[in-house]
Formats: sequence, C-alpha cells, structure tokens
Amino acid sequence: MADLLVSLYTNRLSILKEQACRVDVQIRSVLPPEMQLVVDWVRDNFSNNWASEVSVAITRQPSACLIAIDHGNLVGFACYDTTARGFFGPTGVHPDSRGKGVGIALFSASLQAMKSMGYAYAIIGDAGPVDFYVNAVGAMTIPADDKGIYQGMLRAKKI
Repeated sequence: MADLLVSLYTNRLSILKEQACRVDVQIRSVLPPEMQLVVDWVRDNFSNNWASEVSVAITRQPSACLIAIDHGNLVGFACYDTTARGFFGPTGVHPDSRGKGVGIALFSASLQAMKSMGYAYAIIGDAGPVDFYVNAVGAMTIPADDKGIYQGMLRAKKI
C-alpha cells in the first residue's frame, strides 16, 4: 500500500468538516483513565500493531488519539503523530458502524487537529482505502520504491 500526502490548506477540508458535522457521534480525545479500555478495544477489533500505536498516541500530551462514541459506546478511533510526526493513522471503525460517516468525522477531526498544530501537510502511511482518501481530500500518492517507514518492521510470527 502507498503513502499518501494531504494538503491541510485545501478547500476540501472545509467540505469534509461540513460532512463530519452531520454525523451523529461524539468525537473527542482519549482520557488517560480510558487508555486500557481503548487499547484493548483496538486490539480486539483490529490488531496488536494498531493497539501499540494507540498506546503511544494516547500518552502524547495532548493525546493524539481521537475516539468516536455513539450512545456511550466506542465505535471508532483515529491517531496522528504516532508512527512519525505528521502521520495520520491508524484509524478504524467497528464493522457495525461503518457506512455512517464515523470514519469521515474521525478523519476530519484529526486533520483539523494537525492543522491547528501548525502542519501544512499530513502523510497517510501505508494507506488502505486509497480511493477514499483521494475522493475525500484529494490525497496524492507519494512515489516510493519501498514501504517507507514500515520497511523491515518486526511482525509476529504465526505458529
């Protein structure tokens, strides 16, 4: 999968923010006492690798992990500045909540936070749904011959 580049000064961010405002979920930063609950939820619903990144994001000051809450239930998360400065991700939405705009709301809030921190661009590392990011904010593929920062990453061996 490719790394993508997103301008945080594109007009498309305003359109994304308008779409996000129509989504009926609460988006906010993770509170320290929620850390284990959120990390476990990410591990159970996605992967150990993402749970590790969420742990790092939550311990940043301020927290670089946002969560989506729907009627008191955790339904999604998004991190930024985790694997590297200026990186967006990982992010995920529970399968039962997909297609409802939760991912758009998390993506928009994350990019707005990065912009407010002074970033002009965000990098989406090893992006999964490339078409989503291209359509949502005009993300552009960063040409590279390898997997970028994830090249050579240790992975759990399957027995």
